[in-house]
Amino acid sequence: MFGFLKKKPTDADKRGKPSETAEDFPESGPEPLWAPESEVEAEPAEAAAAAAAPDSTPAAPVGPAAEPAPRDAMPEPPTVPAAVAEPPAAAPRRSWSERLKAGLARTRTQLGGGLSGLFGRRKIDEEFLEELETTLLMADCGVDATTHLLDGLRKRWKSERLETTDQLQNTLAAQLKAILQPLEQSLDIDAHKPFVIMLAGVNGSGKTTSIGKLAKHFQARGKSVLLAAGDTFRAAAREQLQTWGERNGVAVIAQEGGDPAAVMFDAVSAARARGIDVVLADTAGRLPTQLHLMEEIAKVRRVINKADPTGPHEVLLVLDANIGQNALAQVKAFDAAIGVTGLVLTKLDGTAKGGVVAAIARQCPKPLRFIGVGEGIDDLQPFRAGEFVDALLGSDGTRRQA
Repeated sequence: MFGFLKKKPTDADKRGKPSETAEDFPESGPEPLWAPESEVEAEPAEAAAAAAAPDSTPAAPVGPAAEPAPRDAMPEPPTVPAAVAEPPAAAPRRSWSERLKAGLARTRTQLGGGLSGLFGRRKIDEEFLEELETTLLMADCGVDATTHLLDGLRKRWKSERLETTDQLQNTLAAQLKAILQPLEQSLDIDAHKPFVIMLAGVNGSGKTTSIGKLAKHFQARGKSVLLAAGDTFRAAAREQLQTWGERNGVAVIAQEGGDPAAVMFDAVSAARARGIDVVLADTAGRLPTQLHLMEEIAKVRRVINKADPTGPHEVLLVLDANIGQNALAQVKAFDAAIGVTGLVLTKLDGTAKGGVVAAIARQCPKPLRFIGVGEGIDDLQPFRAGEFVDALLGSDGTRRQA
């Protein structure tokens, strides 16, 4: 009775399972496997980047159940270290002949065309020879050397019936080499031990710097070197020489405010006791017109001779190429005071007066031991007449442009 009021059993009841409805899903239950697009919030780009990045920090939950984290709180993508850039390769060191040619560029190109610029496909005439004469004089070759060179060119022009000026270039080069060849004399430092080299020159000629470069030059030949700081007159000269000594790893004999002659005596004695090969003795810069100061440097020479009866074995006069013809007066004055046996010509790269070498060869033919064309420690090298002329004229048997 009243059976019609009974609920008919569902399929679930028949299987013994409770019926599932929407109310049976708790809010904290599992998320549905799918949802309408309108109900899914777009995943923030920052969160996607953080999830894709190989970071150990867990990403914030993303979806309907979680609010996107503020931008400030988002984990930053890991910084990928940039590849360490390798230092650029150092430019190859130019050869000495290249540096010499560059150093003589101002002399070579002076007067617009310069020595090499005069030689081209033009006819030989007196006008050309006059231009060449002016160029040689402006390069400080001196009247004597210039006259000698022009006389030789005129004879060659007439005897061989030369027509174009470039045919005279090799003739000029050969004549210059003949003039300069006597200056090319190598320095034999094996003749004595220690071999004492005394250096002199006016203030600003580059004397102390040349000593530092010479120390490096002799060390490269396997010789031990000692420096004597005999310039007690110029402020900071001793410190400058000590800096060169530290750079080259050689000892420096010095006295604060001491007599330069005493410094020389101590240096020669120390070199003999230590078995040193070469002693480079710095002296105070002196003007050749100040006779009382020239006498002081002559005293230094005499003291060296007392310390070593055979010394000094070389007396080098350092000349600044910028002074041009004044170099001749310095050579004569220092030679009279201390007996100059060789020359060092510095700063050829900073002047258009490199032709002074020819003037020295004609009027004061002292051996030109070294020439300098730069600030580098190896920019002071033995003088060689052939390579000097080739760099000066831009010609080594074939015509070159300056």
